[in-house]
Amino acid sequence: MQHDLFSTNGSTSLIPLGEQSAILRGYALALDQQLVAEITAIVELAPWRRLQTPGGKSMSVVTTNSGDFGWHSDSKGYRYVATDPISQKPWPKMPAVLTDLARCAAAELGFRNFEADACLVNCYKPGTQMGLHQDRDEHSFSAPIVSISLGLPARFLWGGKVRTERPQRIELLHGDVVVWGGVDRLRFHGIAKLGDGQHPLLGAQRINLTLRRAGP
Repeated sequence: MQHDLFSTNGSTSLIPLGEQSAILRGYALALDQQLVAEITAIVELAPWRRLQTPGGKSMSVVTTNSGDFGWHSDSKGYRYVATDPISQKPWPKMPAVLTDLARCAAAELGFRNFEADACLVNCYKPGTQMGLHQDRDEHSFSAPIVSISLGLPARFLWGGKVRTERPQRIELLHGDVVVWGGVDRLRFHGIAKLGDGQHPLLGAQRINLTLRRAGP
């Protein structure tokens, strides 16, 4: 994949969030149909599932994964696993379009040679949300996080380094990519309750792909 698919098409703007974090507005728009096709293929192999928190509460979003590792949650805690707990098979292979997109987006903020090995796919329906949390189940925090938004718009909650810090609320649109790492790597973040709507490509839903380096 060529870097100029994203950065030279004239439709991308960078919205700073912190010292080493930003929203790349419209960065993935040129690939939206290809990304949706890849998500469909992933779901065929590893169907959507509703995870349970360690405390036994059902999460409001449904999830699946691709890559060498998949994020999982149950009574044993939050963690990455190398096989799908439902099928007992490896997670679907990470599509090249995702690894290339994540690498290019990370490079926009100075994170060179980012190689994601885990992609968590979350599906939000109107009324669902994701509370403030940190991404800290990875082996190391040295790699950035790359998050791709598709479908309905959402209000991104961008917090501080403690949960009690009041978060900013920033609209994320179809095709936006958020990158954070370095000093911002452990910032709290989440998604406010998704509003009603219909997206031309995805209908009444928002799909988010979060790419991370989970293993050593």
